[in-house]
Amino acid sequence: MSVSLHRLRIAFRLALREMRGGLAGFYIFLACIALGTAAIAAVNSVSQAITEAIASQGQELLAGDIRFELNNREATGAERAFFDGLGKVSVATGLRSMARKPDGSEQALVEVKAVDDAYPLYGTLRSEPQAPLSDLLAKQGDTFGALAAPLLLERLGIKPGDELLLGNTKITLRGTVESEPDALSDGFGFAPRLMVSRDALVASGLITTGSLVEHAYKIRLNDPAIRATLTDRANKKFPSAGWSVRTSNRAAPSLTENVQRFSQFLTLVGLTALIVGGVGVANAVRAFLDSKRTTIATFKCLGAPASVVTMIYLFQITILALIGIAIGLALGTIAPIAALHFLDGVLPVPKGPVFYPGALILAALFGLLITIAFALLPLGHARRVPATALFREQSFDAARWPPLLYLLGAAASLAALAALAVYSAEDRFIAWVFLAAVAGAFVLLRLVAALIAAIARRSPRVNSPALRLAIGNIHRPGALTPSVVLSLGLGLALLVTLALIDGNMRRQLTGSIAEKAPNFFFVDIQGTERQGFVNILKQQSPQGTITQVPMLRGRILAFNGKDVSQMNVPQAGRWVLRGDRGITYEESLPSNSKLVEGEWWKPDYAGEPLVSFSAQEAKELGLKIGDTVTVNVLGRNITAKIANFRQVEWQNLSINFVMVFSPNTFRGAPHAWLATLSDPSATPQQEAATLRAVSNAYPTITTVRVKDAIDIVDQLIGQLATAIRAAAAVALIASVLVLSGALAAGNRARTHDAVILKTLGGTRSMLIRAFSYEYMILGAATAVFALVAGGISAWFIVVKIMHLQSTFLPDVAIITIVASLVLTVGIGLAGTWRVLGQKAAPVLREL
Repeated sequence: MSVSLHRLRIAFRLALREMRGGLAGFYIFLACIALGTAAIAAVNSVSQAITEAIASQGQELLAGDIRFELNNREATGAERAFFDGLGKVSVATGLRSMARKPDGSEQALVEVKAVDDAYPLYGTLRSEPQAPLSDLLAKQGDTFGALAAPLLLERLGIKPGDELLLGNTKITLRGTVESEPDALSDGFGFAPRLMVSRDALVASGLITTGSLVEHAYKIRLNDPAIRATLTDRANKKFPSAGWSVRTSNRAAPSLTENVQRFSQFLTLVGLTALIVGGVGVANAVRAFLDSKRTTIATFKCLGAPASVVTMIYLFQITILALIGIAIGLALGTIAPIAALHFLDGVLPVPKGPVFYPGALILAALFGLLITIAFALLPLGHARRVPATALFREQSFDAARWPPLLYLLGAAASLAALAALAVYSAEDRFIAWVFLAAVAGAFVLLRLVAALIAAIARRSPRVNSPALRLAIGNIHRPGALTPSVVLSLGLGLALLVTLALIDGNMRRQLTGSIAEKAPNFFFVDIQGTERQGFVNILKQQSPQGTITQVPMLRGRILAFNGKDVSQMNVPQAGRWVLRGDRGITYEESLPSNSKLVEGEWWKPDYAGEPLVSFSAQEAKELGLKIGDTVTVNVLGRNITAKIANFRQVEWQNLSINFVMVFSPNTFRGAPHAWLATLSDPSATPQQEAATLRAVSNAYPTITTVRVKDAIDIVDQLIGQLATAIRAAAAVALIASVLVLSGALAAGNRARTHDAVILKTLGGTRSMLIRAFSYEYMILGAATAVFALVAGGISAWFIVVKIMHLQSTFLPDVAIITIVASLVLTVGIGLAGTWRVLGQKAAPVLREL
C-alpha cells in the first residue's frame, strides 16, 4: 500500500512539474469540455428556475389557491355553497366569439374572458389606463365597458373609446390589457383577449344550450393547509361533477411539463456536443502524448514503471479536464442570468439571481465521465511506447489494442455516462433511444470513414499529382479521415434532421394541409339557427361543401371503471385525457374515417351506449374492443363500451373526434352543432364576405377562419424551430472545434510531408491544391452521410411519430453540402497554412 501511495505522490509531483510549460495543445480540449458542460449546466439551471418559479408563484399564476373548472355548465347550488364555505370565490367565464364593429364592416375572433368584481384574488391585472377593474368594466348608460389586447385594436383598426358588438350587446372599449396574472394557467389562446364583466356576457346572449363555455371558480382559501386534501374531498362529495381541479402548487401543469420536456431535449443536445467533444478530447490527448513520446521513453529508460508513467499523464488530463469543467460551470452559472432576463414577462422566472448546485454537479459529472471515457484509450496506447522510441521517430501504433484494463475503464465510464443520462431524464425511454442513436451514429461514422479510406485505396491512378497526393492522404496510416468524419458527421446530421422536420411541418401546414383544410369552422350553432345559417352559406359560397355534426363536450373519467388520474398513461396519449374533449354521435361511419377493427352499430341501434374510438389514440392508451369508457357530459357520468376503432385523418383539419358515440347515448340531451365550409375556389374577398354575413346575421355563432389558425401555428413552429436549431448549433460548434483539433494534431506529420515534397520539387500551389482536394473529398463524403442519416431520422419522426407525409427538401441538401465543404476546406487550409511555410532544415535534421 505504501509503495502505491509513494508512486502516486511521485506521479502527481511530476505531472505538476511538467505542466509548468503551459497548456499548449490543450486549448481545443478545454474548449470542447467547457462548451458541453456549459450547455448542460445552463439548460438545467434555466429549466429548474422556471419550474420552481411556477411552483413558488402558483397563487398568482392561478389567481387563487385552488381552481374548479366546469365546462358547458355553471356550478349547482350545492357546489357553489361548497365553494363559498372554503373561502373567497372569484368566477371567470371563458369562450371564443366574434367581436364586430357596429357597422358590420369588420369582425375578429376573440378570446372572451368575463370576470366578477373579486378578480383577481392574487396577483395584479395590468391595464392601460391603470384603474380599478370594476370601474373599467362597469356599465355606463347603455353600454358595458371592456378591455382588449392591443392586437385586437390593430386588427380592427379601433382605439379606446370606440364601440364594439359582442353577441347581442354593445360594449365600449375603455383600455387595453397589458398582462393577466392567470394568463399562463388559462392556457394558450388562438385569438386576442377581450375582457368584460359577467353581466356583459350574460347580456350578449352567447351562453346558450351547448355553447363551448368554461366556468372557472377560483378560491382564496380561509385555511390554506387544507389545499393538499381538498381535491379528493371535493371529488368524493360530488363524484359526478366532472370538474377539473387544479391547485396553486400545480398552477400550470402543461407549461411545467413542456418546460421539462424541452429542457430534456436541450440537455441531450448539450450531451451530444459533449460526446462530440469527447472525440476532440481523444485527439488532443493522443496528440499531446505523441509529442511527449521521447519523455515517456526517457521515463522508462530511467526505470519508471509503466503505471507511474500512465498516472503522470492521467493526472495532467484530469487537472485540465477540471479546468475545462470549471470554465463551463462558470459560463453555465452566468448564462441563465441573461436567459432569465429575456424570459421575464414571457414565462415565470425568479425575482433575483439564482444558483442551482444540482444542475452544476450534473454537468460536471457529464464532463468528467466524457473525459475519462475518451482519454483512457490514448493513455493505453501510450503505455505501450517502448524505450527504443527515444532513439527514433515513431508514433503510437494505433492499430494495436490498448491493455484490457483501459478498455474496461473506458467501457465503465461510458456505461456510467449512459446511466446518468437516463437517470436525470424526464422521459427515460427517449433518453435510451437517444443514447442508442448516438452509439449507432458513432459506429456508423467509423464504418463510413473506413469505407472512404477503402475506396481511396482502391481508386485508379490519376495523372494529377495534387489529386493523387490527396487520395493518398485519405487512406494512409494516421490519416485525418476518421477524425473529420466523426467530428462533422454527428453535428451536421443533427442539424439536417431538425431542418427537415421543420421544413416538412411547414410544407404540410402551408401546402397539403392548407389545401385539404376547410375554409371555416363554425361553432355554437343552435338547432333553431341551422337552416338559416346554411342558407347564408349557400348564398355566399354556392360551390362550397357544408358539413354539420352535433357537438358536445365531455371529460374522460375512467377506463374499465379505473380512474384515469390514477393510471400511468404513456406520454403520447396524455393529451386525450387533458381537459374536455369534443364528442359527437353518428348513425353511420363518418366519411373521413376508416373502420379498422370491430363493427359499426346499426342505424336504429337502441342497446347499451357504444363508442367508436380513434385507433391511434386507443393504441397509445392501451384500449381494446369491449373496454368501457366513462365520460362526464353536462354533469352526468356516462359509461359506454368500445365497439370499434377508426383510423382518423387528423392532418386534413376536417371535423374529427376521438370519440363518436351511438345516437341513443345522448338522445334528448341539449347540444349545439359544429359545421365547416370548404370552398377551394373562394378568394380572400369572398371569405371576408362570408364571415361578415354570418357574424351579422348570427352574432352568437363563433367563426374560425382556418387560414388564420394555420398562420399562428406556423409562427409558433418557426419560433420553436429557431430555438431548437440555435441549441443544436452548439453541437455543430463542438464539431468545428473537434475538426480544428484533429487538423492541428495532424500538422506534425503534414509538416514532414510538406518539407520532403518541397525538397523534391513540389510547389506551394501544388500542396494547396492537394490539401484542398483532400478536404473537399472528406467534406463531400461527410455531407452525404449527414444527408442520409438526417433524412432517415427526420422521415421516422415525421411519418412514424407525427403521422405526416415526409418529403426530402433539396434546399436542405444544398445548404448542408455547402456548409460541410466550407467548414472542411476553410478550417483545413487555415490550419495547414503554417505548414506550407515551414523551413526544411530544422525538420530534415529530425528525420
